[in-house]
Amino acid sequence: MDAAAAATEDSLRRALAEAQSAVESQADAVRRLKTDGSAASQSEIDAAVESLKALKIEAGAVARRLQAAVSATSGGGSEAFRQAVVNTLERRLFYIPSFKIYRGVAGLYDYGPPGCAVKSNVLAFWRQHFVLEEGMLEVDCPCVTPEVVLKASGHVDKFTDLMVKDEKTGTCYRADHLLKDHCKEKLEKDLTLPAEKVAEMKHVLAVLDDLSSEELGTKIKEYGITAPDTKNPLSDPYPFNLMFQTSIGPSGLLPGYMRPETAQGIFVNFKDLYYYNGNKLPFAAAQIGQAFRNEISPRQGLLRVREFTLAEIEHFVDPEDKAHPKFSDVASLEFLMFPREAQLGGEQARKIILGEAVSKGTVNNETLGYFIGRVYLFLTRLGIDKDRLRFRQHLPNEMAHYAADCWDAEIECSYGWIECVGIADRSAYDLRAHTDKSGVQLVAQEKFSEPREVEKLVITPSKKDLGLAFKASQKMVTEALEAMTEKEALEMKASLESKGEVAFQVCTLGKTVTINKKMVSISVVKKKEHQRVFTPSVIEPSFGIGRIIYCLFEHSFYTRASKAEDEQLNVFRFPPLVAPIKCTVFPLVKIPKFEDVARQIAKSLTAAGISHIIDITGTSIGKRYARTDEIGVPFAVTVDSTSTVTIRERDSKDQIRVGIEEVAAVIKEVTDGQSTWADVMWRFPTHSVTANDDAADQN
Repeated sequence: MDAAAAATEDSLRRALAEAQSAVESQADAVRRLKTDGSAASQSEIDAAVESLKALKIEAGAVARRLQAAVSATSGGGSEAFRQAVVNTLERRLFYIPSFKIYRGVAGLYDYGPPGCAVKSNVLAFWRQHFVLEEGMLEVDCPCVTPEVVLKASGHVDKFTDLMVKDEKTGTCYRADHLLKDHCKEKLEKDLTLPAEKVAEMKHVLAVLDDLSSEELGTKIKEYGITAPDTKNPLSDPYPFNLMFQTSIGPSGLLPGYMRPETAQGIFVNFKDLYYYNGNKLPFAAAQIGQAFRNEISPRQGLLRVREFTLAEIEHFVDPEDKAHPKFSDVASLEFLMFPREAQLGGEQARKIILGEAVSKGTVNNETLGYFIGRVYLFLTRLGIDKDRLRFRQHLPNEMAHYAADCWDAEIECSYGWIECVGIADRSAYDLRAHTDKSGVQLVAQEKFSEPREVEKLVITPSKKDLGLAFKASQKMVTEALEAMTEKEALEMKASLESKGEVAFQVCTLGKTVTINKKMVSISVVKKKEHQRVFTPSVIEPSFGIGRIIYCLFEHSFYTRASKAEDEQLNVFRFPPLVAPIKCTVFPLVKIPKFEDVARQIAKSLTAAGISHIIDITGTSIGKRYARTDEIGVPFAVTVDSTSTVTIRERDSKDQIRVGIEEVAAVIKEVTDGQSTWADVMWRFPTHSVTANDDAADQN
């Protein structure tokens, strides 16, 4: 919430409380006058009643101003807009609920023809903007993932949300959603809440993501929150793993999950990708694919679903050198950033020059900053409004323990600020986790031009003693000892010297074992090295494609009056880059010679690779324009002669006249971004906006 808006709301709540107190006091005074008829004249009673009416009017005015302020800060005025967008999207088959004839399944959606085209165009631009321009290695990994992989990554143990159940029906709800909805509804609808209760509920909303299961449960009980549908009591919150579980093979003995993200497929292939890249760093691998999360109570349409498309990049870099050779290409970009200091200080996002954010340490390093800049360019070129796009830095309590820095690209829509892209410096956590679990060294090497004398930690397991102690498990214990970090090894050395033995967690065994002095020798020696072996850090931009597309739908949608001004027409202002269809072709009137020209133009558009539709129905030209504007087609070619045609631009409704043989070249030039509509307007004669409609009326 804007700080000034919050201050206004608080002052209005205080003013309303004072006004209502004055009303109650005056009402008491009127009651006293009426019950004490001998002491008060009728004129005094009438005056007191008039004063009470005036105070009620004043209190009502304050209440209306407060309601307007609350609606403005909570997005209350966006419900009608959202409904108009969603109705249009579903009616024109951009997307619809899956399995609709069977009443659907929450959190699952089908993309229809125009939706598929928009999604395909967004992904094609993503590949061009990132994979091709950065020379990334693209992979395609299975959706079904063995449990051991997701155990190593932490998903099996930690990929959870807190859930509550209706104690009578068993219906499940997300605990934080119920608490959030309750607080927002009270703040928006109960204008008489005491100031301390308002402050408390706003604080709950601010720290919602950090509340433990016990704290959530306490608040749910304190506020008397019950099951939304039945008003039955709710269970205490408990963790629910969001992954879809399955088994691999007919025996059911190999457990697996539908992947919750695409990143793990890249991490486990690091060794082969590093070799493919000539054993050179830095390099990036990318993947586009489906991911699955068994959301407890999905809502908000495409923003929270159970199956969705992710596009993820893992950029592997030397942890000692996170500079980026192309950072200067984006350093001068200026856009809305929301650093953690501003969030903690109650400030708002502000425009910051990216180069300054990196140089001052607000953004951890150049490579992370470079991808923030590239994400900004990607989203704004798609058609996301730059004034409703911000990059918010994760607060300390949001950061994973291993992350060096993390920023979310958040887009404002009718649901508020929505995280659509995460850009994180994940350090070396993932590769180390898979190294520990698999026993395969996922490392890189830096070869030295001259040998260097370094202090080297040497870990020498005694296979004989380990074999006697652990028998068949000896190999896994040995590999785990050899995979220790320098810090872990030095801590073990100190414990062995002081106590003679130490407890040691072996991930591949899934248990803790006891190691004594005979089993391992740990020493620090000086030696000459020809190379440095290290675990790379990873910078990860992760894109929620469905969320980006939904925000693009909202940012592109507007209405305008029809020519007769008797109805509002829906329009999607998609840039040509992502528009589902680039142009329409139709004869002004339904006569054979115009239809032949329309088919000739359509053939040339097909040859040029331009998506289009041809409409030879007899409906009026105005209605055909409106139909194609509603699905976001940027250009309409109208055949009104056998030598030249008009091309109409969707948003300005400006028209130019071009020769039939030039149509495909002009459309391709503008849709490919080689020229703007303004450029071609200078080169071709303009055409009267109403001329086609007049001609249609004459025919």
